[in-house]
Amino acid sequence: MASWLRQSGWLIAIAAAYLYVFPYFPKIHSANELPRLYLVQAMAEEGTFAIDRGVARWGATADVSPWEGHYYSNKAPGSSMLVVPAYAAVRVTLGEPSLPATMWLCRVIAGVLPMLLFLVLLDRFLARWAEAAPRRLVLVAYALGSMAMTYSILYISHQLAAVCLGSAWILALDHAAGRRPLRAMAAAGFLAGASVLVEYQAAFALPPLAAHVLFQLHALPRRDRWRALGAAALPAALPIAALLAYHQACFGSPLRTGYDASQTFAEFHQQGFLGITELRWAAFYGSTLRPDNGLFTLAPWWLLAIPGGILLWRRRERDVVLACGAIAVIYLLFISSINFWRGGWTVGPRYITVMLPFLLPLVAAAVSAATSARRRTLALGAAAGLIAVGVIVYTSSSATFPHWPDRYRAPLHEVTFRLLADGLAAPSLGSWLGLPVLAGAVPYFLLVAALLAWAIVRAGGRRSLALAAALAAAVLGAYSRFPRTPDGEAAYQRVIRPAVVAGTSP
Repeated sequence: MASWLRQSGWLIAIAAAYLYVFPYFPKIHSANELPRLYLVQAMAEEGTFAIDRGVARWGATADVSPWEGHYYSNKAPGSSMLVVPAYAAVRVTLGEPSLPATMWLCRVIAGVLPMLLFLVLLDRFLARWAEAAPRRLVLVAYALGSMAMTYSILYISHQLAAVCLGSAWILALDHAAGRRPLRAMAAAGFLAGASVLVEYQAAFALPPLAAHVLFQLHALPRRDRWRALGAAALPAALPIAALLAYHQACFGSPLRTGYDASQTFAEFHQQGFLGITELRWAAFYGSTLRPDNGLFTLAPWWLLAIPGGILLWRRRERDVVLACGAIAVIYLLFISSINFWRGGWTVGPRYITVMLPFLLPLVAAAVSAATSARRRTLALGAAAGLIAVGVIVYTSSSATFPHWPDRYRAPLHEVTFRLLADGLAAPSLGSWLGLPVLAGAVPYFLLVAALLAWAIVRAGGRRSLALAAALAAAVLGAYSRFPRTPDGEAAYQRVIRPAVVAGTSP
């Protein structure tokens, strides 16, 4: 047991952090989460895809699509289908759960548990590019310092789709390398198909992933190659068939989605394909560098993928660089060309969450190189400082209000840090036990800080930790200089503070 705890303590700490906070705020009437929850209840209780009962009880949202006298979720249904067995079991044994309890169940089953299993798979996979210490630092960065954190603890399917695609890729590559049996290809095929059942945009990653897997399978004898492809094909078709049948049952055509029937944002959803119209510089800049939403601003450690990619290219691991780079380019082009690129209330450019696991091999190579550099303390400290920025941004927003309104220019300071300064935080295990909300969040912040410090010290020593802390403080201090929102204070007092206070009231 002691040995297992030493080896798995990092994963246990991440699980504890995920489960400790519960940022649920009924007043905001989450447009992304509620339709998925309504669909879980409709399937489990009534055997239907129509969410009329949920809409009647708790109200419609912008992501509800009316069609032929009924209401439907406009989301891909996979995340709801995943939760149905657990919800049905709870309902049979304990009675119908409340709306908050159902939301917690949905988040755990479709977000937290898949992510924790994925981290185990990633830990073994990334061993190809990094030793244990730098590898665990990268995994802590991914789990706590990126959009993976936000969308693992909310009932929004971006991270679940990333888990499906990343797992499919890893299992297929492991089989091609002789590390897993043929059934791994069947699992990979099913997960690849399930990714689209979970989130439509996941389909964009399938062509480069398929090309990379085919390239790796080419080294096998022809018979084994065809057996592997055959083992993956049927399992992949099953979730796709389920998705097409769902569309037929709900919207009268296997190719008609809930977005086609959407009314609230019809002017966005019904233009082009999935809202794709034309490339926009504002969308590219807003999704990568803008202070309120940029991927590299909120989690600058993702920039380590660039030197990591160069390093792997020089090592002649060019197939990995090309596959990962192709996925990154596809999703950056996608988010730069959709008319609804900002995605509403969000922490980061959520529509590209799916691409993030494919940057991890490149980041792992860069961090591993930093640990063996001649000036190890400086190199690792700089990398760890960028990681610390992401961890602070995403763990603090998750512990307060992980729904930054798109009106804010500097939401980290205007929303997250402002709530903490006012003594406010999201519901948590501590507040459930009766502690004041901010005091209840203290164990969570201490746990995150201890895990991050442990990972940095293990990879680079205490001097690297001191340098990382100084760099992170400097970067976050610089972020405080971002221009403020003209009506930000009024919006905070009118919308955000009341929502958080109501969410933590007895």
